[in-house]
Amino acid sequence: MLFNQVISFSRMTNGGKSTLSRALQEQLPNCCIIAQDAFFKDDSVVPVDSHGFKQYDMLSALHMDRMMEEVEAWRRNPQAFMSSRYGATQLLPHVVDQQVFVLIIEGFLIFNYRPLNELMSRRYFLQIPYDTCKERRSSRVYTPPDPPGYFDGHVWPMYLKNRQEMEEMATDLVLLDGLNDREELLSTVLQQVTTDIEDLR
Repeated sequence: MLFNQVISFSRMTNGGKSTLSRALQEQLPNCCIIAQDAFFKDDSVVPVDSHGFKQYDMLSALHMDRMMEEVEAWRRNPQAFMSSRYGATQLLPHVVDQQVFVLIIEGFLIFNYRPLNELMSRRYFLQIPYDTCKERRSSRVYTPPDPPGYFDGHVWPMYLKNRQEMEEMATDLVLLDGLNDREELLSTVLQQVTTDIEDLR
């Protein structure tokens, strides 16, 4: 019998979740990542508000049905899922003996989508202050690029709205300080997840 462990990372924009997710994946056997950012709809169908800002920070801007299909494919057969994504050579030789597969789900609205939220074993949220968040956002290049005023006119207000909704929906949410040392964050999460895996075994 195979046991599945679903670890989830959400964050405000540029909070560092992707970096932490990849670092954790490197430390865990039989582990893969599904990222919500891979499921954005085409820019042409994302609605625009009265200020001319594209409404990307909403579930309606994402193909959540396709994301759930990926997650369900992993749940049905995690070994086959990993083989198709990474190749058979990425599966550890002792995979059958371990019988524990880990899926990391990362994204900015994963806790706001109830069918996905209900599957998670661990929920982590990376937070950073407004000033740091705005500075990091301005240093990145997006396609399409952020128009003037987009952060304060759309990104930050939607973050506050989505966070309130998230806190009402997500239980056992662990808040992580995104300004802390990355190795320290990784050590904290790895210790908790490793304990969970040992309990499953």
